[in-house]
Amino acid sequence: MLVLTRKIGESIAIDDDIKIVVVQIKGGQVRLGIEAPRHTKIHREEIYIAIQEQNKLAAESQTPTPLKNVAKSVRPS
Repeated sequence: MLVLTRKIGESIAIDDDIKIVVVQIKGGQVRLGIEAPRHTKIHREEIYIAIQEQNKLAAESQTPTPLKNVAKSVRPS
């Protein structure tokens, strides 16, 4: 893990298109601003973990359709 020290208004660059700026430090909290392309998904870690768990449950709960049934639905009558 890379650990950096930044002050309010200072930033960190990730690759060519992501910038993280320290916006505010108040008590035990740090507010960060993140500039990134729209296609970049950004979540708080607890939200990211919840999304991953839901995706896993959804993938496990689906019963695969037998290939012969798929062929019947695509084949013209």
